[in-house]
Amino acid sequence: MSVEKLLTTARERGAQLGLPYGGALLPAEAWQLRQALPGSVIVDVRSAAEWQFVGVVPEAVRVELRTFPGMVPNAQFVPQLEAQVSKDATVLFLCRSGARSDEAARLAAAAGYREVYNVLEGFEGDRDGEQHRGQVNGWKAAGLPWIQG
Repeated sequence: MSVEKLLTTARERGAQLGLPYGGALLPAEAWQLRQALPGSVIVDVRSAAEWQFVGVVPEAVRVELRTFPGMVPNAQFVPQLEAQVSKDATVLFLCRSGARSDEAARLAAAAGYREVYNVLEGFEGDRDGEQHRGQVNGWKAAGLPWIQG
């Protein structure tokens, strides 16, 4: 799929979801866009514990939205993001399941980032019938590149 088609799909999905930022991508779409669009950046907003114990997307920028334990909000999230990612970049936010990345996308858009997208389903996706993540949907289940942190 072309970059323009991916962005159009993401924007249409974002409009359907009523998002106040660019749009939303499925994991495979996000990876394809990251590979095809120079200057696009995946920003993983999970906790450092998740990066270490669950795994990470190669070359993703890491900025905690909330810290473990306690999932305490990172008051320096926007300044840390601004220190690592240009406001001109196309930014694809990723978390465990898509909720924190939505929050991060909202914060980034409010801070002046123009091309902001949420990666739906996240890195691990939804739980299966046995309450395990990583099998139903999400980055890992899609077979996309990742490494153990």
